Amino acid sequence: MAQVIDAQGKPVREQETPAAFAGPVEGRANAIYRAVFRELANPRAGTASTKKRDEVRGGGKKPWRQKGTGRARQGSIRSPQWAHGGVVFGPQPRSYVSSLNKKERRVAMRAALADKFQSGGVTVLATEQLDLTKTKALATLLFGSAKAAKSGPKTLVVFATEELEAVGTPLRRTGRNLERVNVTHTGELDVKDVVGYGRLVLTTAAHDALAAKYAQEPK
Repeated sequence: MAQVIDAQGKPVREQETPAAFAGPVEGRANAIYRAVFRELANPRAGTASTKKRDEVRGGGKKPWRQKGTGRARQGSIRSPQWAHGGVVFGPQPRSYVSSLNKKERRVAMRAALADKFQSGGVTVLATEQLDLTKTKALATLLFGSAKAAKSGPKTLVVFATEELEAVGTPLRRTGRNLERVNVTHTGELDVKDVVGYGRLVLTTAAHDALAAKYAQEPK
């Protein structure tokens, strides 16, 4: 069950866990791992590049004769053992994109949210009479005091996409100065955020939107 807090951060009641997130999550760890791997890998640019010995400028002349100098034989000053020489097995431009079908992404998100609900990591925020003009007020709401906000659990506040103007924009403005708080909406929420934050604070609208979206088992 998720605890519901009011605009002052005081618990008012307990919310029943939605049926979508009440089921067992055993056996879903691999789906969650693959989803997180994909979300972390896909933004990577993959533009790292090094030059091989045939791409480095210079080194066309043999630095000294083959025999008689007492030194080791060398064919080019651009060989890998030389400073400023070519790089052996260095990175080359590549794509890090990892694919994951829609069904498995849905399974992973459903399982991640279910685990968070069942472990007591979800709080529901009633947005009626919510004061979103001061960062201190938000810190007190989420952690009990501004001082506690500096060492409290990493918190992700999630609002519904349709309440962007009324709730989302003020939340983002007041929350951006809190180091351990991030704010997003249901349309941007991904698995790595659900897994990576110790606590999820869902507005009432976001809670209902997620419950409706994942009400049915993936087919």
